[in-house]
Parts: sequence; structure tokens; C-alpha cells
Amino acid sequence: MDNREHLLIVSPSPHQHCGLTTEGMMASVLLALLPACGVAVYLFGLPALRTLSICVVTAVIVEVLWQKASGKQPSFRDGSAALTGLLVAFNLPPSSPWWLALLGSLVAIAVGKQVFGGLGHNLFNPALVARVVLLVSFPSLMTRWSAPQPGRLLADAVTAATPLGEMKSALWLSGRLPPGAGGSLTDYLLGNMAGSLGEVSFVALLAGALYLLWRRVISWHIPVSYLATVTILSGLFWLADPTRFAHPGVHLLTGGLMLGACFMATDLVTSPLTGRGMLLYGCGCGLLTLSIRLFGSYPEGVAFSILFMNATTPLIDRYLVPRPFGSPRTWGTP
Repeated sequence: MDNREHLLIVSPSPHQHCGLTTEGMMASVLLALLPACGVAVYLFGLPALRTLSICVVTAVIVEVLWQKASGKQPSFRDGSAALTGLLVAFNLPPSSPWWLALLGSLVAIAVGKQVFGGLGHNLFNPALVARVVLLVSFPSLMTRWSAPQPGRLLADAVTAATPLGEMKSALWLSGRLPPGAGGSLTDYLLGNMAGSLGEVSFVALLAGALYLLWRRVISWHIPVSYLATVTILSGLFWLADPTRFAHPGVHLLTGGLMLGACFMATDLVTSPLTGRGMLLYGCGCGLLTLSIRLFGSYPEGVAFSILFMNATTPLIDRYLVPRPFGSPRTWGTP
């Protein structure tokens, strides 16, 4: 009887653990973003490294201070604060002033995360909340981009326009895309273009996303539906009028689309729970992103689209509830 006592133990589900923990998931995402960090520092030098460091350190400090002020045991071991700080840095121009990077992490942790109750309770992606707040408050600083200077750590910052910004300006002035608007897709693929720290390396971000898919930290539903929606719709517009609408490859490889689709829209806290819900969510993000890019005043729409869809997540989860196993429709009966 002693050998079978464990058979009488009753405990709540889940009875089998998938092996993923919060700490492990955060560590996996941080590891997946390391290639993009390396490319950003290679392209933009020490200013990029400074921005990354300030954002991460500030996010961790603000998290600990908030927990201490709230009477909780201060802890940052789950890695969520460091990840939020890194994503804030990825949404900033490479040569951002130190105080802008500090303010971005402060807003992300205090306003985007802790006000809602901390990890697991926030309605919106904290890093995107910080980006939008900074963009509205300091538009000139948040759109002051640096031209990449590969391998020159101490290179002087030279301002340049992003591919999407250049196209938007040309459309405002002449109603047509500038000559060579498609640019070099190879440069776009490798990240050799102006933009924020997380916008410039499709290959590095893709490598990180594939790693997360392999580790099953994220599922394919949101990235695929998001990227496919933007690609298909932009392709239809391009076929209709290539003088006003850019090639779908430009939309896919430039801006924050890859970062948003694979690392921000897939946030487990702010995205739907079911596969059908994720597909709807991803398609909504893609539709809104392309609508803002093509018809809005901003050249980029990833942040706004993801935040808007974050707000719809509770509704999506409510109306796309999985059917219980054994329900009539499961068996094919009316």
C-alpha cells in the first residue's frame, strides 16, 4: 500500500507540464533578439549600444523600484523587464538622446505594465505604449534617423530618411513614388538602411523568429497571417498602380513589420488564446498596418495597429471560444 500512496494524490490541472516557464520563455526571446542587437551595433556603432544599454538597465531599475514601493518582494529574475527595455530600444532611433531612452523605459514599465498590475495583466504591449507616447510627445526626435555606417563604431551620425518615409514624402509632393522607390531589396534584407534599431535587419529578426517557433515559444498563426495580409494586399495595390504603391517586397522588408509580427504582436499577454483568434488578430494587424502606410499621415503603422488589436483581444477571446470536446458540432450533427 505504501508504494501506491502517490496514486491517491489529487491536484488541479495541468497534470503534465510542457516544460516552459516564464523565465525560460523570456530568456528564449532575449536570446532570439541577440542577432538583431549585433546587427544594430554593427550598423550604427556605439550610439546604438548606448541606447540598448540605457533602455534595458532603466527598465530593470524601474521594475524593482515599483515592486518595492508596492510592498512586493523586488525581483527581476523572470527577465520580463529586461525584454521590455530591449524592445523599447528597438523602437527608438539609433542616436536617441540618453534621456529619451530612459523616459521610454520608464513609460513602458510604469504606464504600460505596472499600472495594470504587472506581468500578465497589461492590456497593451508596454514597449509599443512607450513608442507611441514618445512619438506623440517628441515627434522630431522620434523621426530623426541615422544612416547606417557598417563597422564604424565611432562614426559621426548622419541623418537620413527611411525608405517608407521617403516614399511618403514623395507621394505628398508629387503624387507618385520617387525614382528607384523599390530600392535595393538586398540592402533591405540585410538591414543596410535608415530606421529604428529593430527595423533594419530582416534576416536577423527572421533567424530569431525561427528559433522561437522551434522552441514553441510562439506559434505560427500571428506572424504568418500578419505578414501574409500585408504582402497580399500590398501586392494587389502594386499591380493596380505601381507608380503610387510600392512593391510588396518593400513593405515586407522595411519598417517595423518583421519586429512587430514576430516579437510584439505575439506577446502572450496581449494576443488571443486560440488559433482562430490569432489568425483574425494577425489579419487585423496586417490590414491596419497597410492602411496607415498607404493612406495615413504616418509612413509606418505597425505600433498603432498592434495596440488597436491589443484592445480587441478580449472580444476575440470571448467570441471565438473553443468548443468543448464532444459538443454536437464536434460530432458533425446539427
